[in-house]
Amino acid sequence: MARQPIVMANWKMNKLPEDARTYIESVANAITAYPSVEPILAGQDVLLQSMVEAAKGTAVEIGAENVYWKEEGAYTGETSPKVVADLGVQYVIIGHSERRHYFRETDEMVNLKALAALRNGLKPIIAIDEQIQTVSNNEHMHWIVNQVIEALKGVTPEQMTDVVLAFEPTQAIGSGTAMSADMAQKDLYLIRETVSDMFNPEIAEDLRILYGGSVKPENVYEIMRQKDIDGVLVGNSALDPDNFIELVKLTHEAKKTN
Repeated sequence: MARQPIVMANWKMNKLPEDARTYIESVANAITAYPSVEPILAGQDVLLQSMVEAAKGTAVEIGAENVYWKEEGAYTGETSPKVVADLGVQYVIIGHSERRHYFRETDEMVNLKALAALRNGLKPIIAIDEQIQTVSNNEHMHWIVNQVIEALKGVTPEQMTDVVLAFEPTQAIGSGTAMSADMAQKDLYLIRETVSDMFNPEIAEDLRILYGGSVKPENVYEIMRQKDIDGVLVGNSALDPDNFIELVKLTHEAKKTN
């Protein structure tokens, strides 16, 4: 079946609650012209309730930027996936490269968080990163395959319908220069083939895989023209609501003519 493309904005540690509401109000009507695209906004925990309320009755879906792998307990400062789901949030980003780099998240931690998200009815967008040092050593294929295998340990075939993967070449994040569309396609194809080997070709074919790393309106069309790229995870460029609308529009056009 055709995979519905995703445009996801990751606001990171930006915006106030009123900013979030204004942003959603400003994009909600415009994106209805592109129903083929699933629009998702991910914000800080403290914004999620405001975001869910503002998105009611619109096509916008809301994602969290992180959760812990326990539902409750003495884990001061962490966020329960059970609580996030109860707010009405649909998605959660797991294992973003900034979480791995700044907060030392390991593959095991990423896997535990993905399983916790699935247990609580959240759809995890599991990030697979590509460290620049592995690229220079021509070991990036092994790195990517291993991260996919570790991230999906214990995930059942039935649960895979709620899983999204996102490939993030670390050297492209925040650099202003995205990986070339052709190179990104090759790596996303590798991810899809790995999932096929782990589960089966049908699950791999239905799986949505995103590209993230310096995506902007100027390059999203060419990125989205690639066969195995099903969407984009956008940081800085998507802080502007007009850019988000343009990203949705261009994604719609790229997949319509693909």
